Amino acid sequence: MSQELSAEQIQHALQGISVPPQPQIMVDLQFEQYMPDPDLEVIAKLIAQDPGLSGALLKLVNSPYYGLTNKIASIQRAVNLLGSRSIINLINAQSIKGEMSDDTIVTLNRFWDTAQDVAMTCLTLAKRIGSQAVDEAYALGLFHDCGVPLMLKRFPEYMDVLEDAYANAGADKRVVDIENQVFNTNHAVVGYYTAKSWRLPEHLSNAIANHHNALAVFSDDSVRNSQLKNLLAILKMAEHICSSYRVLGNQSVDHEWNAVGHLVLDYVGLSEYDFENLKQTIRELGSH
Repeated sequence: MSQELSAEQIQHALQGISVPPQPQIMVDLQFEQYMPDPDLEVIAKLIAQDPGLSGALLKLVNSPYYGLTNKIASIQRAVNLLGSRSIINLINAQSIKGEMSDDTIVTLNRFWDTAQDVAMTCLTLAKRIGSQAVDEAYALGLFHDCGVPLMLKRFPEYMDVLEDAYANAGADKRVVDIENQVFNTNHAVVGYYTAKSWRLPEHLSNAIANHHNALAVFSDDSVRNSQLKNLLAILKMAEHICSSYRVLGNQSVDHEWNAVGHLVLDYVGLSEYDFENLKQTIRELGSH
């Protein structure tokens, strides 16, 4: 099934991808590819931990070259479709995309850690609450903040503003409102356009665009938003369980969850007590 892609085709497909891959994952991938018989399952698991690599992979597999009827969000399926040779070309192309300074790596560790944590927690939650869209929940967890490293690249003071945004978030102010005031854009908008450039399914890109707009989304009782609500409900619970407000926002209180949590739990049919138990179970599982 897999068609081999040349280095040129991969370079062309990667244009505009600028979320840097995690250095340690690149090392592990390079190591695996030099094995006499590289294991595609190991490679898929490594790629699935990294937003930049996963985005590049899905961009390739959702390109017209592959002619898929529907865009996919499953990393495992994408790896199987591409095959080992193309995957190795992709890894090599990503590894030469530019070195980062130690300071940048330290700052981005916060982004990479939450991306992996939230993705795994989304996956677990999706299974626990019987969601049909398990792969998509994982992908949303992995990609929801993919605008953060791009904002950081463009605005060196970005993390300070993001912390301030988390500190002031609540019922009457969204995390993205402060970013909009300072930068005239925000990581959700940048994430949306990045997701579109990665050719992610439109409803996934839409969930990325709205992931700090959950209060408005869940306050709207119309049914037409059910796909968006299903994805955002899982994401918001996962962000809270993984303490994104601490890791990315450097806050001791999750103001955003306090504003929207009751609406999310009401939507998925969980009581506070059920959710607390679920949170404990997931943390003990090591998803967090």
